[in-house]
Amino acid sequence: MNVKLSFREKLIDFFTKTVFHSNLRQLSLTLELRLVNTQIAIQHDDAAHSLGRDLRALRKSRNLTLQELALIIGRSVGFISQIERGLSTPSIKDLRTLAKAFDVPVSWFFMVDDDESKEREFIVRAGSRRALGTVEDGIIEELLSPDLGGSFEMFRSVLEPGAEMSEPVLRQTEEAGYIVSGTINLWIGSQLFKLQAGDSFRFENKPYRWSNPGDEKTVIIWVVSPPVY
Repeated sequence: MNVKLSFREKLIDFFTKTVFHSNLRQLSLTLELRLVNTQIAIQHDDAAHSLGRDLRALRKSRNLTLQELALIIGRSVGFISQIERGLSTPSIKDLRTLAKAFDVPVSWFFMVDDDESKEREFIVRAGSRRALGTVEDGIIEELLSPDLGGSFEMFRSVLEPGAEMSEPVLRQTEEAGYIVSGTINLWIGSQLFKLQAGDSFRFENKPYRWSNPGDEKTVIIWVVSPPVY
């Protein structure tokens, strides 16, 4: 049975439905905004923990205590501890100070977040590598390991034509490498080895230096244990 509504009743019904749908849309937008803010917060926390984990590994690889690093950068032990635990995010100024203390570029502390979080612990995508050095330095090293933790680190080293390490370096490490392309003169102790693509090497606790005598870039996969960066 159809019941005819008066004009007044129709008007009330119209405004009631309009207000209801308006409130419903507002509620939907509010929930969507909360969801976006939650996702941003989660991503921020993930980035903070990742940065803190890498800072701790970098500090330990340099055999620095929290107190020693705090003294070097002029901040408190608690400040560094909070960053390492992912409870605080350093400013750009703080990152520049930390980068200078460790002699690494500021970009070292920024990870590319395109990878799925579930694989970040195990996988490094080609576009997500962090790099050290510049073309002007003669060598660029890309970190192939997911982070600076673990018992060893792996790099993809690119040596510019004519680049060289003029002074021998002695590190308390075991190191190995595989020449992907190009050539390299490698001095281990007093011995000179001329290596080319397909060759590999390994040495432990010995002074070494290198040069790229060729006219093309040399690419080396280099493994160091324990980590030095």
